[in-house]
Amino acid sequence: QVQLVESGGDLVQSGGSLRLSCVASRNIFSFNVMGWYRQAAGNKRELVARITYSSNTDYTDSVKGRFTISRDNAKNTVYLQMNSLKPEDTAVYYCNNYPLRYDYWGQGTQVTVSS
Repeated sequence: QVQLVESGGDLVQSGGSLRLSCVASRNIFSFNVMGWYRQAAGNKRELVARITYSSNTDYTDSVKGRFTISRDNAKNTVYLQMNSLKPEDTAVYYCNNYPLRYDYWGQGTQVTVSS
């Protein structure tokens, strides 16, 4: 069974912080690169950050220095710590493999940053 459950999104003011969590089923999480993606209204879904099983990380330029991705392999969970949030970070955030292994997405979690 394939499962992804994202949580932690909220409405915050510009400059604030949030921590997102994603619990994945074992077949998605184990030994695979995990990523956080986001989709703003009217835009395509984009990869924000990714992390290997051994915790090597990579970020898109717009979030470097502000976001930190991490994972707990024992809990099949990946996290995204988001600091210094900006209105342009407003989006629905999803986690998944990178690259995708299954044609499946969770419900996502809404992050809204007010100016």
